[in-house]
Amino acid sequence: MVDEIIHQAYESLKNGDAASAEGFLREALEIDFEHEEVLYAFKCLSWWLEKMKRLDDFIDPYEQGGYILSQWKSYNDFLERIGEFGPADSCQYALKRFVYSRALDYFLSSLGDGANKQDAALLLQTGRCCKGAGDWEEALKYMEQASRIKREDSAILSELADLNALLGESRAAKVLFREAFFLDPQGIDLCNLESEMILALLAKVKDLGYSGPELAEWVPVWGCIWGIFSVKRELKPVELGRLKQSILSLENEYRSQNTALKPEQSLFLKPRLLNRYFWLIDYCEHSRDILGYKPDGLIEETMLKIKFIDPAVHEHYRT
Repeated sequence: MVDEIIHQAYESLKNGDAASAEGFLREALEIDFEHEEVLYAFKCLSWWLEKMKRLDDFIDPYEQGGYILSQWKSYNDFLERIGEFGPADSCQYALKRFVYSRALDYFLSSLGDGANKQDAALLLQTGRCCKGAGDWEEALKYMEQASRIKREDSAILSELADLNALLGESRAAKVLFREAFFLDPQGIDLCNLESEMILALLAKVKDLGYSGPELAEWVPVWGCIWGIFSVKRELKPVELGRLKQSILSLENEYRSQNTALKPEQSLFLKPRLLNRYFWLIDYCEHSRDILGYKPDGLIEETMLKIKFIDPAVHEHYRT
């Protein structure tokens, strides 16, 4: 009996009806006031309902939607405080659908029918909410529209990659993830990514001891070494020029270890340089295999540079 009532509560949440969900949970508590899952679900729902009381403090729907999404970190901290509960997946899935659907309503209201449809940041948030609410196809439409407006935005490209992975388009996902992490790893919100492809990679890189902002910098390095970012694309001449200039700039910084750099910036230098070396080697390999010639000694020279700054990465990459 209680299990059926819990199921009804979760279905109400997924349909955006928090009041009915709360009513079902209270009904379940009247039957068994010590039921572990009911108590857990009630605490979680109550947390979100309490936070949403603040929505009236905001006038602009974009700010209201943004406020809801901004609460995820605090919510995760709350979950750590109350402790884990075994069969919590159903509860968290239902709550996620409810929260993202609620935020989506505000972003759609802000989107309207006018000029805001060309606002890449708004399209990004709308797409994220569609994804969180379980509508991946609709989310993809918003992300593709956002990417047409801002073509070199790592946040948008990473979300586009994530959606392609969720929809089974692994080849496109690999290209887009690689591109996003090349452009700006720090612009990617790792907490928003959901596909097994990227979550498994993040877990493996964490196991190597990386965490915090540094984690995102090493994802493309090990993603390439482990063959996850295995789908490459041809560089245009202007992109090759930018790549070489970026390498030169990073090499100068790495050699000097400029004291003006913030500590986290210094930590970022090595993985960023390694990732660019990988891109340069890919270009050389493409020139040899597709265009019919090999840039003289450039692969060997770049491999020596990799070996110099990180022998372990060189060994893994070489094999």
